[in-house]
Amino acid sequence: MDPASQDINLNSPNKGLGADRSDSLSDVPVEGAVGNSANPLPPGLTEEEAEELHIELSKVEEEINTLRQVLSAKERHAAELKRKLGLSPLNELRQNLTKSWQDVQTSNAYQSASASWDGFVQSEVYKKTQETLSQAGQKTTAALSTMGTVINKRLGDMRNSPTFKSFEDKIGNLKNKVVGGKGNGDTVSSPTDTTPTQENPPF
Repeated sequence: MDPASQDINLNSPNKGLGADRSDSLSDVPVEGAVGNSANPLPPGLTEEEAEELHIELSKVEEEINTLRQVLSAKERHAAELKRKLGLSPLNELRQNLTKSWQDVQTSNAYQSASASWDGFVQSEVYKKTQETLSQAGQKTTAALSTMGTVINKRLGDMRNSPTFKSFEDKIGNLKNKVVGGKGNGDTVSSPTDTTPTQENPPF
């Protein structure tokens, strides 16, 4: 194949084919063509009726594409008008939600439910349940407060116990050995000192 005779248009159906081979494409059957043996006609439909339906289908599809283009142009125009009026999508959403809530509040279903709720709130069952829950909350608060007091007392008792005092003394001694005494004018030896003292043995 001579590179000079190749079609260089990338969108061409003849891309990569020689000019002398382009005639062979006319022999290839097109999908969806009327009378094509790959798509037999439905029973009871003649070729003329199928041809009419294909023509009507293509017209309807063309109208759909036209309507999409018109709708897109109208949406762009509406967006431009909203921008000029200073309406943002957030403001529009807020207005829609406010209007929807007002519609819900004025609806019969909402008013009926609201009246039912008001009646329920005034009922004895609701009042008894509310009193029970209030008492349970007060008792829970008192129990938690008592439990906190008991825990604080137990921790205080534990801190004053001989075992804890012994443990605290050992931790204090260990701290003094590691850090050294800083009170009473004692100096802390540097980690770079080469002569360890008896008070601060090396680890």
